[in-house]
Amino acid sequence: MVSPCKIGSPAGLTDGASGPETASDVPVVEASAPIPAEAEALVQDQTSASVLKPSPVTASASIPAPASTGALSADSQPRSVSPSAPASLPVPPSAPSSLSASKALLFSAACGLAVANIYYAQPLLDALASEFGVAPAAVGLVVTVTQICYALGLLLLVPLGDLLNRRRLIVVQMLLSAGALLIVGTAPSAPVLLAGLAAVGLLAVVTQVLVAYASTLASSAERGRVVGVVQSGIVIGILLARTFAGTLTDLAGWRSVYLISALLMFVTGAALYRILPDVHHTKTELSYPRLLRSVFALFIEERLLRIRAVLAFLIFTVFSTLWTALVLPLSAPPLSLSHTAVGAFGLAGAAGALAAARAGRLADRGLGQRTTGLALVLLLASWGFIGFTPHSLAAAVIGVILLDLAVQAVHVTNQSLIFTVRPEARSRLTAGYMIFYSLGSATGAIASTSLYAIGGWNGVCLFGAAVSGLALLFWAVTRGNGPE
Repeated sequence: MVSPCKIGSPAGLTDGASGPETASDVPVVEASAPIPAEAEALVQDQTSASVLKPSPVTASASIPAPASTGALSADSQPRSVSPSAPASLPVPPSAPSSLSASKALLFSAACGLAVANIYYAQPLLDALASEFGVAPAAVGLVVTVTQICYALGLLLLVPLGDLLNRRRLIVVQMLLSAGALLIVGTAPSAPVLLAGLAAVGLLAVVTQVLVAYASTLASSAERGRVVGVVQSGIVIGILLARTFAGTLTDLAGWRSVYLISALLMFVTGAALYRILPDVHHTKTELSYPRLLRSVFALFIEERLLRIRAVLAFLIFTVFSTLWTALVLPLSAPPLSLSHTAVGAFGLAGAAGALAAARAGRLADRGLGQRTTGLALVLLLASWGFIGFTPHSLAAAVIGVILLDLAVQAVHVTNQSLIFTVRPEARSRLTAGYMIFYSLGSATGAIASTSLYAIGGWNGVCLFGAAVSGLALLFWAVTRGNGPE
């Protein structure tokens, strides 16, 4: 037994306080009964610890009953200290739960369906020109309007994922996309068709909101794998959209493509609403105008984003160079393939994209830089096979698989890495990154057709190989400026 005394609160029993406390900060526990031996030992242990300044234990101090009021000093507030009910401690934010394989596949399917909407028109240009009496040279405006509005959506809509509830934003965009597709499928005139396709392009950026949301739901250990699965859906949607649209048009007309897609978007949006968890991520406090400006500010502040955005520009220049011009040698002598056979090459590209889904797993294991380097070597090597396309379909298939594998592997790794930079700004990071994706796609499309007219297929292949080599060189020079 010891004499009655004043004792300080043991470390760890305060309500969320951290760091050393001064004597005036330590609450006083009042008691009138002698302290048991066990409590005395506890006091001695705590007062000898270096974490807190020890409160002096004096044998002469008297302790009034706890019911008394005004016993605490004016600058000290009473704190409840009880062995049976310790004060509450700050609860750290819980880590994202594991995203199940079925939900990841739902994300992937939704992304594929959404992005395919902006590519359906490419094999339908002749049918659209005939339907609305538009000159073949002018009907290309259909594709141009859709792509321009997609780029605007990347800048104007994707950053909203950092400001609004992502689950609701995704569902609303999916349902609005269904409405826009319905307008296209029932368009009575060319102006209505263009207006509907403009809305389709603007809303197709829901794919990038889905990618950012999936990365938020995934745990840090599996984020790369999840991004890889979701991105595979995007690439497959791009590659198979032409095959789907061409086949369905032959069976039921071009309008059926958009009407069926509208139904699929509505059903998928309803499924996302029912299945996706309503996770409340950390939202930005920026206003919408400042939010848009912050997209550009991120490029100034984050070196990793700048490096990976440049790589995105280069690899998608290569990707678009191949897929824009590939139809030209395949449909020309000596191959003279039909449109259905040309569309089947999308299956080869899809195989490469699926194989690249594992690139995200490698990024999760800290092998992002090595994966990027190996993929860029494959990208350069693929043109050695693609160059023989007019003489060998087997070489063309091998080249297409290698190129799509490489592009998708770098793309998945890029997004896995940039998502670690600013977790609270993933939608804006995605928007900024994908702007370079769009610029690269536009550059490749323009360059490939111009080069084919000047230098034929060899000119296209030399350009593709040169840009691939430039991407490899850029990675080698900058690899020491980012995480592995």
